[in-house]
Amino acid sequence: MRKIISKHKREKKIKTKQIIIGGLLMFVMLFSILGYSFQGEKIENSKKLNYNDFEFIEQNGFWFTNIKSFQFVFKYNPEQVEEINSELKSLENYYNQPLYISSEDSGAELEIYRNLFYQNQIVQRMQPACLEECEEDLPIKSCRDNFIIIKESEYVNIIQNESCVFIEGPQENLTMLADEFLFNILEIR
Repeated sequence: MRKIISKHKREKKIKTKQIIIGGLLMFVMLFSILGYSFQGEKIENSKKLNYNDFEFIEQNGFWFTNIKSFQFVFKYNPEQVEEINSELKSLENYYNQPLYISSEDSGAELEIYRNLFYQNQIVQRMQPACLEECEEDLPIKSCRDNFIIIKESEYVNIIQNESCVFIEGPQENLTMLADEFLFNILEIR
């Protein structure tokens, strides 16, 4: 059987529940605001690097910089990458042109894809291709086309031959070399 409760006690019980729920909501809102403000501090406290008048900001393990109206994202900053003196064509040679790529390293390929196509839409399209005969069903291109060839080698090199760029080095350095290539064509170096 149910207890008979006076109207006054029932209203007091409802009011107590409302106060508890209201207090909990205020507590959640307060900590949400504090969490959001600490998140903002984390962004402000991220690492910054000035290199040749370019500001690089590290966030989530990547380095960001703005050039003209584009934002570029790198796995490494210029101080982490060995400078390789290469005579490379500038970024203007890639604008609204198809870019062909042959790569033995997905990380290095992703670095170029993210900066020249996905993030900034600088190149018209980016497509896998072969420089010579290939076993896969890919188009065969020549050095008259914008073509980047990334391959493993014991020697570190970035060479421009007509419109072909050869990025060569040990497997573990290919992403760094892709960043070095980007630093050069973006005229960061």
